[in-house]
Amino acid sequence: MLYALICTDKPNSTDLRAKVRPEHVTYLNSLGHALKFAGPFQDAAGNSNGSLVMIEAESQAAAQHVAAQDPYDLAGLFATVEIQPWKWTLKNPEAK
Repeated sequence: MLYALICTDKPNSTDLRAKVRPEHVTYLNSLGHALKFAGPFQDAAGNSNGSLVMIEAESQAAAQHVAAQDPYDLAGLFATVEIQPWKWTLKNPEAK
């Protein structure tokens, strides 16, 4: 099943996000095919203020484990992390 990791940064955390970004990207790439897509949310000025990470996982608990191991989360960047099951219905490249 697919899970959306909807992460909101703490206020005034631009520097922390930039500092930890290389570790975050390495971690996401290490997920291999389980990572479906990812990217930052942005405010009106184009500043990143959160993340959307879509992963495939066996269960909600497995998705929570992936989220908890993200270097951004470990560094304390996120104010909140919401994990929601998600069904990819339109333009899914893996649909048959």
